[in-house]
Amino acid sequence: MEVKVLTSSGTDTGKTVTLPSEIFGVAPNDHAIYLDVKQYLANQRQGNHKTKVKGEVRYSTRKIKKQKGTGGARAGSIKSGVFVGGGRIHGPQPRDYSFKLNKKLKRVARLSALSYKASTNRIVVLDSLNFDKPNTKSFLDVINNLNLNNQRILMVTPSVNKNVYLSGRNIPKTETLAATDINTYQILKAKTLVLLSDSIEVIKQTLN
Repeated sequence: MEVKVLTSSGTDTGKTVTLPSEIFGVAPNDHAIYLDVKQYLANQRQGNHKTKVKGEVRYSTRKIKKQKGTGGARAGSIKSGVFVGGGRIHGPQPRDYSFKLNKKLKRVARLSALSYKASTNRIVVLDSLNFDKPNTKSFLDVINNLNLNNQRILMVTPSVNKNVYLSGRNIPKTETLAATDINTYQILKAKTLVLLSDSIEVIKQTLN
C-alpha cells in the first residue's frame, strides 16, 4: 500500500512510502483484538478496592440480646452485616485483574488493528517531526496543517522523543507513543494514526 509522505506543514514531499502488507494488510482477527484490549484495560485497574468485613469493624463483641424469647431472629454480634454500621457482606476485596495472553495472539491483535487503520485510510505519514524544546503551540500547528484538529490522533515516533511527547501531552485527544510501545487499544482508540516515516521500519522489526 502506497502512502504519500507529508511535511509537518501539511505539504506533499513528492515521496511515497510503502506500508508492508504483512503488517498493514492482514485479515483482521476481531476476537484477538477483543482479548488484547480486554487485557490492556484489565491491567489498568489497580484492584485496591476494599470494604471491611465482620471481623474488621470495631464494635463491642458482647451478645446484643438473649438467644430466645424475643420473637426475632438470633443475633450474636452488632458487627454483623445485617445491622447498620456492621461489616459489609460479600463486599469488594483487593484483587489482581491482570491475565496472561500469548505473545502470538497479541501480535495478531496489533497487526489487525494496524490493518483496520490502513484499510480505512486513517494513516498519515510525516517525513519528520522534532522540536528544539517542548512547544505545544507548534504541535497544534502540525495538527492543524494536517487537518486533524478535533480528531483523536496517535502520533508514533521511531523512538522516545521527549520534546515531541511533552509538546503534545496537554492537547486533548492526542497521544504520543514510541513505535516499540504501540498497543492495540491505543491504535483503535485514535481516529487517525500519524506515523513518522522512520517509525514504519521500527514497527516492522517489532512485530516480526
